Amino acid sequence: MGERIALPRLLELYPALAGLPEDRLGTLLRPDATLRLPAGSTVFAEHQPCQGFPLLLDGSIKVVKQAPSGRELLLYRVLPGGSCIISSSCLLGSTDYNARGIAETPLTLVALPVAEFGRLLVDHPPFRDFVFHLFAERIGELMQLVEEVAFARLDQRLARLILARGGHVLNVTHQQLADELGSVREIVSRLLKGFAAQGLVSLGREQLTVTDRAGLQKLAAV
Repeated sequence: MGERIALPRLLELYPALAGLPEDRLGTLLRPDATLRLPAGSTVFAEHQPCQGFPLLLDGSIKVVKQAPSGRELLLYRVLPGGSCIISSSCLLGSTDYNARGIAETPLTLVALPVAEFGRLLVDHPPFRDFVFHLFAERIGELMQLVEEVAFARLDQRLARLILARGGHVLNVTHQQLADELGSVREIVSRLLKGFAAQGLVSLGREQLTVTDRAGLQKLAAV
């Protein structure tokens, strides 16, 4: 993606950068700052130092925490126009990553250098407001996740996850659902078979069809 294409896209998604001098914007879009990664790539890994603040132009990143057993819990997703609270906290605290970011789809992103991230926080209030609004938003999401993990039954969480994905037909595996819930495939498969027996969903190969959305909503709200 060349500068003429990337700059309008960058400012459309990240209006907090508007108002910066043209030469400063140009430094953000130098060739080595724009990255393209294929689906499945590791964007960042635990215990690695943070190399920059990601501004996502295209694609989706899932941020997960992995247990020693290998099980993963989805913390949140980063979509175009958003960014990563793990990255910003590492930059602000000068610490290594404590979670892992994985490209769910092919990605195009601009990596804001560490030094420029610090300068923008100091001298560009719209960017500073964006970062702290991001903190507030993500902390709210993480508190909701903690509440669900601590207090909600797994069948409720599974029903909510299916509803949150939207659509009538979901192209998803039992393992993918288990990963998002921080559970194991065998338990999720058993719950899905129960949902199917109740007429809430029908199951196919790497596919799930919602057949009773109202029933799922009732289960999710219990």
